[in-house]
Parts: sequence; structure tokens; C-alpha cells
Amino acid sequence: MLRSGASPNAFTFPFALKSCASLSLPASGAQLHGHVLKAGCEAEPFVLTSLISMYSQCSLIEDARKVFDHCPQSRHLTVCYNALVSGYTSNSWFSDAISLFCRMREMGVSVNSVTMLGLIPVCSLPVHLGAGTCLHCCSIKLGLDCDSSVGNCLLTMYVKCGSVDDARVLFDSISCKDLITWNAMISGYAQHGLASNVLDLYQEMKLCRIGPDSVTLVGVLSSCSHLGAYHIGCQVERQIELSGLNSNPFLNNALINMYARCGKLAKARAVFDAMPEKTVVSWTAVIGGYGMHGQGELAVELFEEMLQAGIRPDGAAFVSVLSACSHAGLTDEGFKYFNAMEKKYLLQPGPEHYSCMVDLLGRAGQLQKALDLIYTMRVHPDGAVWGALLGACKIHKNVELAELAFERVIELEPTNIGYYVLLSNTYNEANNMDGILRVRMMMRERKLKKEPGCSYIEHRGKVHLFLAGDRGHPQTKEIYRMLKELEDWLKEIYNLDKNYLERRDDERLCGTGVHSEKLAIAFALLNTKHGTEIVVIKNLRVCEDCHLFMKLVSEAVNRQFVIRDATRFHHFDGGVCSCKDYW
Repeated sequence: MLRSGASPNAFTFPFALKSCASLSLPASGAQLHGHVLKAGCEAEPFVLTSLISMYSQCSLIEDARKVFDHCPQSRHLTVCYNALVSGYTSNSWFSDAISLFCRMREMGVSVNSVTMLGLIPVCSLPVHLGAGTCLHCCSIKLGLDCDSSVGNCLLTMYVKCGSVDDARVLFDSISCKDLITWNAMISGYAQHGLASNVLDLYQEMKLCRIGPDSVTLVGVLSSCSHLGAYHIGCQVERQIELSGLNSNPFLNNALINMYARCGKLAKARAVFDAMPEKTVVSWTAVIGGYGMHGQGELAVELFEEMLQAGIRPDGAAFVSVLSACSHAGLTDEGFKYFNAMEKKYLLQPGPEHYSCMVDLLGRAGQLQKALDLIYTMRVHPDGAVWGALLGACKIHKNVELAELAFERVIELEPTNIGYYVLLSNTYNEANNMDGILRVRMMMRERKLKKEPGCSYIEHRGKVHLFLAGDRGHPQTKEIYRMLKELEDWLKEIYNLDKNYLERRDDERLCGTGVHSEKLAIAFALLNTKHGTEIVVIKNLRVCEDCHLFMKLVSEAVNRQFVIRDATRFHHFDGGVCSCKDYW
């Protein structure tokens, strides 16, 4: 254009400046700025906003502010304020964005929905929730809360700040909810682990005849994974097929994860095999599925297949294969992949990789080597690393090393009740009552309470929740009667000793009743036909008492139990568990 002798004008520059911003070409943008000045177009509102936006998107926010301050007209134009506010937000300049908004109000410049949409996202951290709430109030005062985009933006802000209850109040107050509104609330619940709320909201969404998209279904599948809601997950898969979303890789990866975490490994593998293109995320999901079910050999085979297919593993893929090696006790394979991370793939192992290796060495009884590995880590060991060592010490009854691991882990995670229970159980194995009392005193002094144990089991499309000592289920009488009959039967058949009958470490420590997984198993035995596999999802680690109970009952009643606890799957069949009594 310049070579032909034509002169650019106020209509030309915004397009050229927008292109510089999109391509991140600040030098070209600065040259265009020179042409703007030469052409005398710097006072044109659209040119001004384009310049501010260009500098902001090129991370030159100070230059954007100079453009704003240099032109007196910009101080009275909403579009210029909006451009700079958005620039501050995208560059995470929180205080400057808020200050500019306050100045805007003082100058009497009108605020519109674009202003709010540029400003609200800067309040997406919990520390900025107060400012976000003030912006919400301001939106109501200015009548901007009726704008669906502003409402959705506020909803997302509350979710990101962790204020899910406030997000739900806002959600309920929105009269015309579009798909984005539903997705924001469903994703918010899913991100905060409120799986039951997700499924309830999804059912409500269907009643309102709002068609879900891939974002909706990923959130729902994530919640099905959390709860073990297999039948609902199957319904979602049918919805995916009906919606023509079969080729969506995010949904397929979510399906693999859902089926694997619901105990249906064959279904997870079928989804994986049917995928036309498999990314490293897909391979990681299926490898992790086999790993958590204790099928480490198959996980390793899949990892090798992935390498042969030319897929380069990332950090998450190595976590999956190392975890699989750990669960299956494949020490040599684990070290081979751990060493290959840095030497072959130039990946720096993180704490999550070291925790797998510590667990692997712990399973092999090599506790001193596990401790030496921790001391040679190139990154600072986190709670999971020391926790893996503490768990291994409990299994191998090494009280001295357990005390060292406990001291380190509570420095990092002083309120994690699981570590206190592990140390108490270690003392119990060593008949060290003084140690148990010390743990109790620590818990009382720090006002720590164990997270309530809960178990989920799905029956006829409905998820049944059981808490430890639960007596709120409609079949409570029958469930406890069944448990008593099973206990009496086991005493008679297996001549159980006093240690088994008294070994309920968690109950003694925390004062709870019958553990939730036992209640779930009794419910399943009452309500399912012989030959039906029983799948139970538990939020905490299975204790030794319940683990032995499951093994014995699986043999006594000739049923298969699949229990997913906080760390892995346990497959009980014929009196044997797939974890080989190490978990």
C-alpha cells in the first residue's frame, strides 16, 4: 500500500495493528505507531484502542499506558479504558486494573459490560475474592448483571476463587441460563471434587432440555470416575455417540479414565483401541488404568508399544508407568524407566516420580536405599515422597525409620491426618502403646480429625453412599444383620484369632464405627445376584482389618469384590487380593 503511494487512514490502522497483536510483532506494531503519528490519526478512538490493545497483547503494558496518558481524549472514552483494563488483566496487573476502574468511575466515564468482562477475570484468585464480590455488587448497581456474559464471567470467577456456594447462588439467580452457564457450574463442581453435585446438576440440565457439549460431558465423566458411577458413565458414552462426538480426543481420554476408575478395565481398553489417533494423554490414561489395577506387566507392554509408535513420553506418562511398576513390584523395570527419563528423554524427575521410586523400593523391602534416594534428590522432597517411605515402614514394621519419615512429612503437611494414622498403625504392629498415645496426643493438641471414611456403590443406576458407622440407609437393619452373620461365619470357618477381632486401628484412634466398605459389601451381597462382580469406591486407604475381611468373605461366599481405595484397586477373589497384601 505504501509502495503504491496510497496513504493509510483511521480505517486502515486498526486492522494492521490487530494483526501485529495476533502475531506478537511489537517491533512492527511500533513502526505502525510511527505511521499513525505521521498520518495524524492518533486521536481517532478506534486507532487509540487498537494501539493500546496491540501493546498490551505484546506484553508492553507500560507502553500501552503511555499511549492512554498521551492522548487527552482517551480519558473520556469508555473504549480506551476498556482496552487498558483488559490489558492490565491479561498481564496480571491486578492493582493497576482496579485503580484504573476506580479512576474511570471518578471521571464519570460510563461503564459497560465490556468493562466488566475485562476486569472480573483479574479477580480469579482466592485472595482477590473481596474485590470480585465488589465488582459483582457494582454490576448489579449498574444493571449489568442481566447480561449473560457478565453473569457467566462472575460465575467463573467465584468458582476459580473456590467459593462454590456463592457460585451456586449466582447460578440459581440467573433466569436465562445458556450452555456456558451450565458448563461453568458443572466444571466448577467437578474441579472441586463435588461429584454428586455434578451428576445432580447434569440431570437437572437434561430436564431443562439443554443439549450438552464436550465441555459438559468431560465434567460429567470426571465425576463418574470419582464416584464409580459406571452406569451413568455408560449413558454419557451413548450421549457422545448420539451427538457425533466419538472422535473427540478429550472425551475419549475421559472415557478411558472413567471406565478404568470404575473397575471396567476391558471397556477402557476397548475405547482406547477404537481411537483412530492416540495422543500421549491417551496412552498415559490406559497405562495408568492397568497400573492402578495392579497389572504392571501389561502397563509396561503398553508403554513399550507407545515408544514403538513414535510417541514421546512426557512427565505424566512416566508417572503412570513408574506407578504401575510400583504397584506390581517390578523393581528392575521401574529403575530402567526412571533412569531413561533424564538420560534418554532429557526430563528432570519431579517429586511425583521420586515418590513412585521410594514406594517401589519400599515394596522390595529396601528401606535404606529408599532413604538414600530421597537424600540424593535434585528437587525438594514433598509430602508424598516421605509419605511413601512412611507407608513402607509400616508394612515392614520399621519403627525407627517410620518416626524419621513422620517428622519430615508433618513439617510439610502438618494437617494430613493419614500420616498420623499410618504412624499409629506402625506403633500398633510393634505393640508400642506409648507411641499410639503420643500420636493421639498430637492429634488432640492440633485439633485434627480424620476425614470421614465413605464408600460408594452403584446399584441399578443409583449411587449409594455409606459413611463409617452409617445407620441412615433404608436397609440398615438388613445390612448390619448380614455383617454379623458374616463375622460369625468367618469366626467359625477360619478360627480367627484375637488379633484379628481387635485390629481396628482406625476405629480405636478416631472413635468411628463399622467401616464404610464393609457396609457397602453387605449391601451389595443383599441386593445383587450370585456371579455379579461387586465394585466399591472408597475415599481412604483400606485398613488391614477390612482387607482381611474382604479376602475371607470373597472365598466364603464365592464372590469377586473390586475395591478402589485412595491409592489403587484391590481385586478380591477366592481369598486372595491382587495387591499381594502390599498397599
